[in-house]
Amino acid sequence: MKIALGVEYDGTDFHGWQFQGDVRSVQECLESALSKVADHPVSVHCAGRTDTGVHASGQVVHFETTAHRTARSWVLGANVNLPADASVCWARQMPQDFHARFSAVGRHYHYQILNRGVRSAIWRNRATWVHQPLDAEAMQQAAKYLVGTHDFTSYRALACQAKHPVRTIHRLEVSRRGEVIGIEVHANAFLHHMVRNIAGVLIAIGKGERPETWTREILELQDRTRGGVTAPPQGLCLTGVDYPEEYGLEPVAA
Repeated sequence: MKIALGVEYDGTDFHGWQFQGDVRSVQECLESALSKVADHPVSVHCAGRTDTGVHASGQVVHFETTAHRTARSWVLGANVNLPADASVCWARQMPQDFHARFSAVGRHYHYQILNRGVRSAIWRNRATWVHQPLDAEAMQQAAKYLVGTHDFTSYRALACQAKHPVRTIHRLEVSRRGEVIGIEVHANAFLHHMVRNIAGVLIAIGKGERPETWTREILELQDRTRGGVTAPPQGLCLTGVDYPEEYGLEPVAA
């Protein structure tokens, strides 16, 4: 059987999603927990790999098993064996053609910025702190240049292994609620560090260091070395994954 899971985790103490052998990863913890429930070794595949310090509230994974368990048993059994900073939220048996990554048609990320004069003890692992005043309206105007289908070479990590840099951003919105600025982005797929690089450029524009058109200028250069600073990981969260309707999986994000 093929089982899909909805997973959330606080990425603070994980060295990213992917199993790396000698360090703590989400994949390693989840595979260990599920293997105990299944009573055989389990390998999991995720919709989107996250880096060290990056969180997820809507990660989707799948695995194959010969064990017969109810959806409730997969959820409760996994959570009994998982550490406190990771949790399985739901489980569902899927058709054999489902793949958490390759069946996905969209992904949602949220980036949080704490914009105030002093650092926060509460938000230190949940948002990026920027003490200089940020102009959220200027950031929103700048974000509009990135919506659509583009070559995002300038917004990918130099070590990105994606076969091509073309991605489609369906929605990119910046809003402020009190001291917190949120960047919501929905795209068909993302390149390595793409959201954090976009956030870094928007932060520079919000500080008034660059004009609103800088997002477009960087995009047209198609040169990562000419781009902005990569924003820190702790403000980033994978909030949802889109799949074709026939799979019946609704994303967490709207």
